[in-house]
Amino acid sequence: MKSKDISGQAPGGERTKLADVLPLKTPFVIQVFPIYACNFKCNYCIFSIDESKRGFISDKIIMDFDLYKKFIDDLAEFPNKIKVLRFVGIGEPLLHKNIIEMIEYAVLKNVANVIELLTNGSLLTPEKSDALIKVGLTRMVVSIQGTTAEKYKKTSGIDLDFEKFINNLKYFYENKKDAQIYIKIVDTALDNKEDEKRFYDIFGEVCDTIAIEHTVPIHHGIDYENVLTKGGEVTQFGLPVSEVKICPQPFFTMQINPDGKIVPCYSFEYPNIVGDCNNESMKDIWDGDKFQNFRRKMLDGIKDVCDTCKECSIITYRLFPEDDLSDDAERLKEFYEN
Repeated sequence: MKSKDISGQAPGGERTKLADVLPLKTPFVIQVFPIYACNFKCNYCIFSIDESKRGFISDKIIMDFDLYKKFIDDLAEFPNKIKVLRFVGIGEPLLHKNIIEMIEYAVLKNVANVIELLTNGSLLTPEKSDALIKVGLTRMVVSIQGTTAEKYKKTSGIDLDFEKFINNLKYFYENKKDAQIYIKIVDTALDNKEDEKRFYDIFGEVCDTIAIEHTVPIHHGIDYENVLTKGGEVTQFGLPVSEVKICPQPFFTMQINPDGKIVPCYSFEYPNIVGDCNNESMKDIWDGDKFQNFRRKMLDGIKDVCDTCKECSIITYRLFPEDDLSDDAERLKEFYEN
């Protein structure tokens, strides 16, 4: 196998102990949510349930390119470069007609150390791969949903030309230059140990890093009883589940939605909208009273912030030990007082 297996590890590599570097003048990670649409309906994802049951997501389906450019220009106001600019959100980024231009603009403006694209890979073609590589994509993360076309149909409800899919991934890998490709699959998309071996045999030859992650119960409205294989006993990355007293996400990240609204975490049920990039700068939002007050309240405990935070399970299943702020909450409060 050509790739390195990073199962059970943080996909981005070694993490900084968050409490030691707060408060941040520049966020570590900014997520770009370019389009609220997906060509898959995976049985563990929000797209498998009716849109009417998903709650508020965005006032717009597709992010305007002019708004996107304004957002990228705003990032230059931060004192440091963003560590990771990630194209993801709720949907498939490759569905956005301007995704190549978006990545190119971010590269030209030099606002991030890493520009990352999360995708199901089904829309990848040699031409699109050439374009992504040419404009300077740093890393592509591909989520796999099975080792056969039949499994894709069962898990995601789509008809996939599996051989063509593999060949398209192989093309990217063989022509990627400095770009990296990380391929992952959730355990529920694998049938048994033999299927696990098949996953490594097929995809381990067309990527730099590879992993098996775990399906976790993070979306309300989805019946996970017949989906989960480990019963929610481990995190997405295979670590033991522990109680989360303080959500660390608002302290190091934020996300811009297709309508320009800024949210403080990766939750699909927003605890707060802390700003609007249409009429505020990203730096002003990051440093603003609304965001600061939200962080300060979080330091008193996740259960007292709001009902959304109290009921959220995302950070429970995605927490890394380096992000635990529990022991430093009292010391950190002074930095987030008005």
